[in-house]
Amino acid sequence: METIATLTSRYTKPGTVQWIGVRPARKVPLLAIEAVMLRKTGLEGDHRKRAGKRTVTLIQDEHLAVIASLIGSDEAPIEAARLRRNIAVSGISLLALRNQTFRIGEAVLRGTGLCAPCSRMEAELGNGGYNAMRGHGGICAEVLEEGEIRLGDEVQPWLDYAQPE
Repeated sequence: METIATLTSRYTKPGTVQWIGVRPARKVPLLAIEAVMLRKTGLEGDHRKRAGKRTVTLIQDEHLAVIASLIGSDEAPIEAARLRRNIAVSGISLLALRNQTFRIGEAVLRGTGLCAPCSRMEAELGNGGYNAMRGHGGICAEVLEEGEIRLGDEVQPWLDYAQPE
């Protein structure tokens, strides 16, 4: 019989970065970019400069169509920029990367928890936008090793990562 540890260490394939966004100032729309240097304090060009458990936010690209459906939008999938996350990833379950170490491009991150929707989702998506995002908000991550990430980069679990001292 297989253990939960064994089951949670298996992934069918790497994921792929589909979208990257930065917010140059507070409360302004995100700008889509093709590449960015990921620092321990966040994405270069993003106004938020704080190392920690919520340094980077990631959303499941496949969930963008689900969110559009839940709000009754003709826009399917919903644009990632509207949801205030930094990176949209396809092909790998982000929830499976929670509490795991993973690599995107040259950077190494650790999933630290769920990324709950904020109250701005009501204004952005309309009545019920907050609830539509529940369970689909993705994960937060901290940066363990800085590096460049680009559209199309693989998102690969790194189960044997030993953090430098």
